Amino acid sequence: MKQLTLNGEFTVKGKGLHSGLEITATFRPAPENTGYKFRRIDLEGEPTIDAIAENVVDTRRGTVIANRKGDVVSTIEHAMAALYAAGVDNVIIDVNGPELPILDGSAIIYVENIEKVGLVEQAADKDFYIIKEKTQFKDEETGSMLTIYPDDGFSVECMVEYNSSVLPNQFAVLDDLADFKQEIANARTFVFVREIEQLVGANLIKGGDLDNAIVIYDEKIDQDRIDHICDVMNVPHMQINQLGYINPKPLVWDNEPARHKVMDVIGDLALIGRPLKGRVVAIRPGHSVNNKFTRMVRQTVKHTEVQAPIYNPNLEPIIDINGIKRLLPHRYPFLLIDKVIEIDKKHVVAVKNVTVNEPFFQGHFPQEPVMPGVLQVEAMAQAAGVLVLNFLEDPEKYSTYFLKIDNVKFRQKVVPGNTLLLNVSLMTEIRRGCAIVKGYAFVGEKVVCEAEFMAQIIKNK
Repeated sequence: MKQLTLNGEFTVKGKGLHSGLEITATFRPAPENTGYKFRRIDLEGEPTIDAIAENVVDTRRGTVIANRKGDVVSTIEHAMAALYAAGVDNVIIDVNGPELPILDGSAIIYVENIEKVGLVEQAADKDFYIIKEKTQFKDEETGSMLTIYPDDGFSVECMVEYNSSVLPNQFAVLDDLADFKQEIANARTFVFVREIEQLVGANLIKGGDLDNAIVIYDEKIDQDRIDHICDVMNVPHMQINQLGYINPKPLVWDNEPARHKVMDVIGDLALIGRPLKGRVVAIRPGHSVNNKFTRMVRQTVKHTEVQAPIYNPNLEPIIDINGIKRLLPHRYPFLLIDKVIEIDKKHVVAVKNVTVNEPFFQGHFPQEPVMPGVLQVEAMAQAAGVLVLNFLEDPEKYSTYFLKIDNVKFRQKVVPGNTLLLNVSLMTEIRRGCAIVKGYAFVGEKVVCEAEFMAQIIKNK
């Protein structure tokens, strides 16, 4: 899959939830590998802020990011969720204030605008981070916990728990990002009446009203106090006679708050900086624990230069040894790949099972058998040969030859009993019969060898 950006720009306008200011935000297409960036066009020099987990500086009632100079943008999570769910990899967001507009408290307006302008594919490949083992973070103080498990796609399930007669335990799940618009995007943010005075005292929710948040009345409050809350919120006085939701617009779903929490989890996980393949289970999530979990996962992502391919030996190979022999002229003792488990027009994954019976172990070395590094590079080159010849008509009439090898690194010994996974990708289009490729050799999850090389495709005489 290729990276995606917007096919045009769009603008949203509205009040900032916390500042109360009228905010304009314009979402613009961005070059490949840009990620999500905010640009404060109201400040001198129009500073940018990368939307990544380590730039989060506050998580009270929203996610706030800042650059090193202290320029901030807050309440970004709804927009981030919409962009992530749409598969957008690269975007620059120009904003003329300290936060994004709250709009109706959900992500639906962002989703509709993304659909309206459409998306465009870019040249670079989408860089998924594949979860291969269970990863968990638990906040011992609050009991909140986020866990991510291996999965073929991306999904979120969320459980919320409040000490409230109106909003007790709720559960929501999103099994497929393609369902985000129908299942999650309309879910609005929510607040308890009993929290409002404290939030206003903390200089928050100046722009909050009954049109951009679900307001939950779950404890009886004196009318004088209700009048005071209405005054600080700049809304008309109201009589509230029973517990429940006091919005003029009814709930979209009975579990709308839990669905909104799914949205928040997705928006906060978007700050990992790469699309994920994994299933997230969130128990009592909030922006604080979401960010702690996201930072933990992002640290692993940052220190993982490249991931090993997923290898299931129970599956039938795409190209078996007989197919390889039809493509390559190599034979014993110099045929160094056993099967191909992935292939498309730009990359191939091949397998080499290293046994003690390899002829080179007789001299390299009898007492400590180690696979020569040059043969690891040769194995990658043979995988590259399969890649470039597989899509040619009459491939048996062609051979590939080394022209040069660059940036070779050997990181770990390869010994009998190892299974080499050879992941080779084209770095550029094939031009004038020349292919430039990048190869990695893995044992388990560890890179044991890497190299860049150029090969020429020549018709046999």
